This record gives sequence, structure tokens and C-alpha cells, in this order.
Amino acid sequence: MSESALPQTELRHYESFDDMGLQENLTRGVYTYGFEQPSNIQQLAIVPMSQHTDILAQAQSGTGKTGAFTIGSLSVVDSDCKFPQVLVLCPTRELSQQTERVARALGQYMNLRVLSATGGNHIRNDILALKSGVHFVVGTPGRVYDLIRRGELVLDHMKYVILDEADQMLEELFAEQIRAILDYKFPSSTHLALFSATMPENVLEIAEMYLSKPVRILLPQDEVTLEGIKQYYVDLGDREDWKLSVLLDLYQHVKVNQALIYVNKRQKAEWLAKQLDSQGFTLEYIHGDMEVSERKKRMDDFRSGTVRVLISTDLLARGIDVQQVSLVINYELPVQRENYVHRIGRSGRYGKKGVSINLVTTDEINTMKEIETHYSTTILPLPDDLSVISVS
Repeated sequence: MSESALPQTELRHYESFDDMGLQENLTRGVYTYGFEQPSNIQQLAIVPMSQHTDILAQAQSGTGKTGAFTIGSLSVVDSDCKFPQVLVLCPTRELSQQTERVARALGQYMNLRVLSATGGNHIRNDILALKSGVHFVVGTPGRVYDLIRRGELVLDHMKYVILDEADQMLEELFAEQIRAILDYKFPSSTHLALFSATMPENVLEIAEMYLSKPVRILLPQDEVTLEGIKQYYVDLGDREDWKLSVLLDLYQHVKVNQALIYVNKRQKAEWLAKQLDSQGFTLEYIHGDMEVSERKKRMDDFRSGTVRVLISTDLLARGIDVQQVSLVINYELPVQRENYVHRIGRSGRYGKKGVSINLVTTDEINTMKEIETHYSTTILPLPDDLSVISVS
């Protein structure tokens, strides 16, 4: 099945939140949160969700996707009903907590009760929260499935199930749990929304299987990468061992607010952090095998600006919104092509300018060319005059 088999729906752009017909307490929360004008995906997706439709939505990283599905789903929540009415499934604890914060803020005048249900928390705390009444549940598939299986997460009043980062959620790691959750008996009135920056074949196949007459908001491949992000590469030939010295040289010549450096494996993250630490950098690293409390602390340090450089595996490739990030360095190109778009989308959040620099060896050149071809984008050689890529 190709994207051409899924024609995009003709949709109205709502250029103001006031024009969307949302309940007053929700609109008040939207403006208090700091949204002034809806982004493109918010203009297109919020009203159809408020009208109880299935959604298949693609939006570039950093363009307000979380706000779109959160506002859209909150528009159908009945605050007087103390049972879960929105269920958001996402791939990481960090993304779940971020969505929880957004939902709490947007729903603050609705007396909204929100639960982030993820591994690492005591399940009894999640159960107690559900028993006391929750409207909006966001979590990772394993914990959510466990709560449903135990009968603690009641589905009888569910109005929306949302897959955030749908392409990753339907890969091998999560696919079985996602199917198991979607195959539970939800009310016939429950609607499904799939959101992601990339829409590969497996997502479109699931959409065909589970969505009913969905509103489709799809991007051509050449619009997937962010216009505001300058993309460069450094060709290191066969010298993998030169990557570290090139990285150090970059930091001597480029002024950076905050930067993310991506590697593919935990061991490389730890090794690179040790090398940079020995050179006097204030930095942290983060990966999925780390204790939850330590991951949270390091993420908080990065958000607050206490730490300016964060080395990460693809744990943070998706959906993590740190506005000050202006530079993304791919120390290694990602194994999965789609993660390239998600990685570089950490800079240039919400229309801001950003820079990505890829350190590539001969073995990685073909991967880079495949990325360029697939996304109809161009990754330029890094210029000798680094002042032209100022990212401060």
C-alpha cells in the first residue's frame, strides 16, 4: 500500500483558537499555556478531533503535534465523568511525562486529572490514582497493557486512543503490545488517532486495519524534514577514530546554546561522555538502560540549562521538547532511517532555526545518501568558515 492509496482529506485551516468552537475553560488553558496562534497541524487536526473522528496525522517534529492531539482530545472530555476518556500511548517514559505536563497545563481550568503510567513507577500508585478518578491517561505500552489486563484501567468511557510517534509504536519492540491493547473491547464510540513525523508502510497498513473513515493529514516526503534546520556532513573517509577530534574542533569554533549528540549504543554514549569529560566539558549522557531516577535527573539538568551538552541514544530522538537546543550532532547516523528526521528535529523546535552536523565515515556515506533520496533533502559538506553556521 502506498501513500497515494490514502488521499489527503480537504480540511479547513482554523487560524485562531477562538474560531475552533472549543469549550471556554479549554481555550483559556490554551492561551495560559502560551499558545497564541495554532500551528499548521493544530489548525488542521483539532477541530476534526473535537467532532469525534479518527485521525491519521503527519507533522514535522517541533511543530506542535503534542498540542494538537492534546487539545483535540480534551475538547471531548467530560470533566464530571471521573473515568479515563483519553488514552495516549508513547514510546518512552520521558515523552509520557512531557505529554502529562502539557495536558495538565492545557486542562488546568477543566479540573482535569492526568496520569502518566510508565514502568519505573510503583504500579500501586497508578492503581490508586485510577481509583480516585482520572480523565486523561498517557503511558508506555507495557504499563498501560498491564493496567488494562488487571481491570484497573477502565475502558468503558474511552473517547480517544492516541498513538504518539506511531511509526515507532508499531515497530517490533511495541507492535505486539499495541495490537493487544487495540484489540481490547473499547466502546464503539471510541476513536483512534495516529500521529507521527514519518509515516512508513507499516503505519499505513495499521491505519487501514484499525481506523474508520479517518481524516488524513499527510506530508509529501520532501516536506518531512524541517526547513529551518541547516544540514551538514563531515566526510572522515575510513577514519572512525577522527570523529572525536573533529567533534572537539567543532566545539572550539561554534558557539552553541545547547546541543544533543547522538550515538547508537549505550556503550558508545558512556565512552564518548568520558572522553569529553576529560576535556573539561560540562555534559551528561542518557540511555534506556539507565535507572529511571537518574534519567529524570539528567533530563531535568538539560532542560534547566545546567547541562549544555547531552549525549543520547535514540531514547531522545522523538518528541522531547527542549527549546534551547540549537545544534544536533550525529556522531553516528541512526540505524533506522526515520530516526534521522526525529533526531535533527530536536533543533529548530517550533519554527526556530537549528543546525545538524553528521560525522560520517565511508561505511556511512551510503546511509546518508539514502536519507537524502528518501526525504528529498540535501545534506551539504560542512564549510571551512564555520561562522556561516552560527547556532547561538
